[in-house]
Amino acid sequence: MPWNEPGGNNNDKDPWSGRSNNKGSKGNSSGTDNIDELTRKLNEKVTSIFGGGGKSEDGKGGGGGVNKTGMLLIGAVVLGIWLFSGFYTVDSAQRGVELRFGAYSQTTQPGLHWHLPYPFEKVELVDVDKNRTAKDRTHMLTKDENIVDVGVSVQYKIKSPENYLFNIYLADYEPQQSVGTLYHVMRSAIREVIGRNTMDGILKDNRAGFAPDTLTVMQEILDSYKSGIHVIKVNLTYAEAPKQVKDAFDDANRAREDKDRYKNQAETYAKKVIPAARGKAARIIEDATAYTSQIVSKATGDSTRFEQLASEYHKAPEVTRERLYLETMEKVMASSRKIMIDSTSGNNLLYLPLDKLGAGNASSEPLSPAVASALQQQIRNKQAQDSRVSSRSSSREARQ
Repeated sequence: MPWNEPGGNNNDKDPWSGRSNNKGSKGNSSGTDNIDELTRKLNEKVTSIFGGGGKSEDGKGGGGGVNKTGMLLIGAVVLGIWLFSGFYTVDSAQRGVELRFGAYSQTTQPGLHWHLPYPFEKVELVDVDKNRTAKDRTHMLTKDENIVDVGVSVQYKIKSPENYLFNIYLADYEPQQSVGTLYHVMRSAIREVIGRNTMDGILKDNRAGFAPDTLTVMQEILDSYKSGIHVIKVNLTYAEAPKQVKDAFDDANRAREDKDRYKNQAETYAKKVIPAARGKAARIIEDATAYTSQIVSKATGDSTRFEQLASEYHKAPEVTRERLYLETMEKVMASSRKIMIDSTSGNNLLYLPLDKLGAGNASSEPLSPAVASALQQQIRNKQAQDSRVSSRSSSREARQ
């Protein structure tokens, strides 16, 4: 029967302490006695684990020894939890840096690892695959003492986690980049490169070489610090003259562009005209050379032909003279526009195409110097011969 059911002997007793629950005996103090009894029993349970707090066989308060099994069990549980806290996992993009009493111990690769738990060792996880970015934009002085407004963006990675954490203070600080060492190295490298170049070189001529030069200077400085940082790329995001002089600078740039344009046009015209002039000069030289060769060859042929004619003339003067005379008269009459007809030879009416004969005669070639000279000589010889014949005839008549 439950202890609180009506009609029984146990309805006035507490189920935990066994005391009477008679309201008339102690009034309203029964609730407080129940709480005290519960607290006492809980204390007895706890003290039984660490060593006796219960009563001895004679009914007096006991003084039993410490429960060693309970202590060892609790110690083993606590030790296991403490040792288990030393396990950690390194992701594929990370490296683990173990610190023993605050000093560097080793660098662990991706995977599951274990270290001595706190306070002996702890682990710093560093992301080595992340592309980090640092930016800066400021006014700087160039080599020719001009001021230029330059904006730069630098991308970098962590190549040595232990050097990155221990060799320099605040290698980079992404929440506020201006306090990091990388930011100051970047600004120093930019100032050095700009200080070696003129304003025109930064804005136009050497604009492509600015980024590689800055990257080289930055990497040299960071390596000398053993910072563990690898600079991937430097981008020149902005490079202009200050706003106060930008209009004047733009005018100067337009004038420079006009100069370059006119220069390019002149070079294009020169490249077009000079080869044409050289070709024309070469053609004239070739024509002159050909004309020279033609004249020399013709003169050589005429002289050779004249020598042959002279040799034949010495062998047979009369025959050669007659042949020369006939050839010369043939050429002379061929080039003449006059047509001679012997009207006494017959009564037939002749039809001559005078227009065609005249055209043919006009298109005939002139006599060569050698032929003209030979013709003159032939005419003189003919005149002399005629004069000798006439003189002989007159002398014969006189004798008769």
